[in-house]
Amino acid sequence: MKRMKKEFTLKKRARSFRFAFNGMIYLLKHEPNAWIHLIITIMVIVFGILLKLNLTEWSLVVLATGLVLMAEAMNSAIEKTGNKISPEKNDWAGRIKDLSAGAVLLAAIAAATVGLIIFIPKLIAYL
Repeated sequence: MKRMKKEFTLKKRARSFRFAFNGMIYLLKHEPNAWIHLIITIMVIVFGILLKLNLTEWSLVVLATGLVLMAEAMNSAIEKTGNKISPEKNDWAGRIKDLSAGAVLLAAIAAATVGLIIFIPKLIAYL
């Protein structure tokens, strides 16, 4: 079977970005936990500005918060897929959803740790 080569066009790339933005909008409209992560992200940005984070600190904060939001999006996609494939209660699907939720928790713990490492010395110095 011969595979057709996909043609690269700017129009196709622009459309793929539109799909990605639609996914981000869906996440924020339909997933309450995403709002929690977004509110915390906004608070971190405000505190980062007030405490004058340096470039390295901002880089770590952006990576950490981006990781949490990405994990939340993946978790939501996995949960939606599991619910569609197995609408009735299913131990196997439940375990998969628990694992993906655990991944979000791990990302959040890592992000919180990064935040504590960066912000606690700055808050102590500020006081």
